[in-house]
Amino acid sequence: MNPRTRFITLSAAAASLVLALSACSSGASENSGVEGETGAEDVTLSIGTFNEFGYEDLFSEYEELNPNVTIEHKKAATSDEARDNLTTRLAAGSGLSDIEGIEMDWLPELLEYSDQFADLADPAVEGRWLDWKSAAATTEDGALIGYGTDAGPQGVCYRADLFEAAGLPSDREAVAEMLEGDWQNYFDAGKEFVAASDGVAWFDSAGATYQGMINQVENAYEENDGTVIATENPEVKDIYEQVLQASVEDGLSAHLTQWEPDWVASFQSDAFATKLCPGWMLGIIEGNAEGVEGWDIADVFPGGGGNWGGSYLTVPTQGAHQAEAKKFAEWLTAPEQQIKAFESKGNFPSQVEALESETLLSQTDPFFNDAPTGEILVDRANAIEVRPFKGPKYFPINTALQQALTRVDVNQTDDADSSWEKFVTAVGAL
Repeated sequence: MNPRTRFITLSAAAASLVLALSACSSGASENSGVEGETGAEDVTLSIGTFNEFGYEDLFSEYEELNPNVTIEHKKAATSDEARDNLTTRLAAGSGLSDIEGIEMDWLPELLEYSDQFADLADPAVEGRWLDWKSAAATTEDGALIGYGTDAGPQGVCYRADLFEAAGLPSDREAVAEMLEGDWQNYFDAGKEFVAASDGVAWFDSAGATYQGMINQVENAYEENDGTVIATENPEVKDIYEQVLQASVEDGLSAHLTQWEPDWVASFQSDAFATKLCPGWMLGIIEGNAEGVEGWDIADVFPGGGGNWGGSYLTVPTQGAHQAEAKKFAEWLTAPEQQIKAFESKGNFPSQVEALESETLLSQTDPFFNDAPTGEILVDRANAIEVRPFKGPKYFPINTALQQALTRVDVNQTDDADSSWEKFVTAVGAL
């Protein structure tokens, strides 16, 4: 799940994480495996998530299956809020939930402090996930610090009614055919739409569009050895300039910042016509656009395929119920439960067995004009060719780049060149 990031400035707690964790890790147990014993004693398990994991019904189901367990759910509004809570309480050495959901974009930072998380490796879960999903949460010495939840293969969500009003094809097969191709083709279709529309933008924000583009670059910000190349990589600069050309010069952006109140409210108006759509975004659109008709999803993505987001469940070693927490996290991330989470919120499974499920492949979504969302997202997952490298500095670099885009697209305080120079300075200060 979820990207789903608002790209705000890193908190002071996050900035001081290295020093704080080095201090508290010196007193941590040398055994980062799961401690304690499972049993029939009454236990309250706390779990921290953010946005929409699709777990609410599953909590009740688990309590019915395990009468001795009571689930306490702590739900952050955004992944930034969850990340700030995690880094603050990791540094303090106490206060985390028994299970903490983390987003894949800040997972690389946490791998450096793997002794703060239980090793969840277990023969029972070997081969459960797509290789790249489990590999991303595995340390160099083989410890598995997170059980994969969802993945984020992307299609294009769009307002069919607005397309029709602008004279563009509106059924999903024709839309897929129209948008097939590179990003410039997507932007050209947007220029045609905007020219025929009365004040309706093509997409919601430069930041969200950039994220779809940069996730198709294998090494955007760092080489595999950790060398930072963000400010010198011509692919990054080209994508930055292309998305701002489309957003500002061509007028395709609604100039919104994802997750902010005006972005949430915009779904109740005709603010924009398309939205890059990983599976986890379906539930968010449906929630924000309640009562609005016309949303659909096309089996297409500019530039081929792309993955945005996806999360993990971790068991911090602070917890007093690590064995029970591991058991619960294992159950939540089993293929059967991930299918249920997809049915609830559209969170696309990362489990191999789940991807072959007829329940997944036959899934439709009434809100999106009964679109075959299961089949579409499986197709989109199969279209992914690039697995971007995301090292320890990915999150702060990407945050700085998103801030650069916001200054131009949303705040309109800078032009593209001056904002880029501020980005270069910010990366140099990391």
